[in-house]
Amino acid sequence: MTSIPVLIFAASLDYLIGDPESWLHPVQVIGWLISYLTKFSLKISCDRSAIQRLLGSILGIIIIFGSGIISWLVIETAASIHLLLGITLQIILLASCFALKSLRAACDNVVQPLIIGNISQARSNLSKYVGRDTDNLSESEILRAVLETVTENATDGVMAPLFYAIIGCFVPFIGPVPFAVAYKASSTLDSMVGYREAPYTHIGWFSARLEDYLTWIPCRLTVITLALLSRKPQRVWQICCQDAVKDPSPNSGWSECAYAAILGVQMGGTNWYRGVAKHKPLLGKSIYPITTDSLAQALQITRFCFLLWLGGGTSLLFFALGK
Repeated sequence: MTSIPVLIFAASLDYLIGDPESWLHPVQVIGWLISYLTKFSLKISCDRSAIQRLLGSILGIIIIFGSGIISWLVIETAASIHLLLGITLQIILLASCFALKSLRAACDNVVQPLIIGNISQARSNLSKYVGRDTDNLSESEILRAVLETVTENATDGVMAPLFYAIIGCFVPFIGPVPFAVAYKASSTLDSMVGYREAPYTHIGWFSARLEDYLTWIPCRLTVITLALLSRKPQRVWQICCQDAVKDPSPNSGWSECAYAAILGVQMGGTNWYRGVAKHKPLLGKSIYPITTDSLAQALQITRFCFLLWLGGGTSLLFFALGK
């Protein structure tokens, strides 16, 4: 029964406090390990693609399963000292897997300078969160970049960790944290090495594919939930089926397109990366321009979706444990 309060308090902790910058975040530790093992693997592979793929697969398995197992061992050790210590540690670790407040903070960090007319500061702040070139972006392009970041990360940064946390609650002797931490490790791997460009083309292949598979179900469930919340599910799903399938990513295009359909805006287009233009498919219909209100609505919809899943998950868990 401890899984129910752990889910609720972790969600509340993320909403109220988020990730304090002065605290060591578990993802930072995972990132350091990924960086070290990736450099080591690239060094010993001698640019041989087959070996890089093998080492990349081993790297992914070690990081993902290792993160889940270590988090479980830490929690069990804490619980053996005192049950309350174990529960508290579960709440803190699980809250670190949710990024709802981090998305709000990132959005505000870019939008606030725009509101007061400081576009250069907005560009600078945006560069902390996106990989595209930001030096020459117009206000409308900045807002599009922020909305794309918020809506893409709504799935892999908010809803998918909650999905796996709920799944973990139904696995005896495991609980929500190891599953959520393992997913965050997969997501971190993808963001660090899951690129088609060198030097990660082969060594990041396994991590990119695995993250796609792990995110596929929670992404579709998120899109369905968003469509139902919009009260126009058929229209949202129709636009996603038309536009999202054009995106090379099997998940981010669907997540962004669902929000675009609900908000009546259009995302995608041409972005520049280190001076090279990259064209992404257009998602949604440009009925309205993207504004700061669009960002606020996207964050609000994400909160509603998160709370709906949280309520549904805890209710299912309550009834399952009550039998």
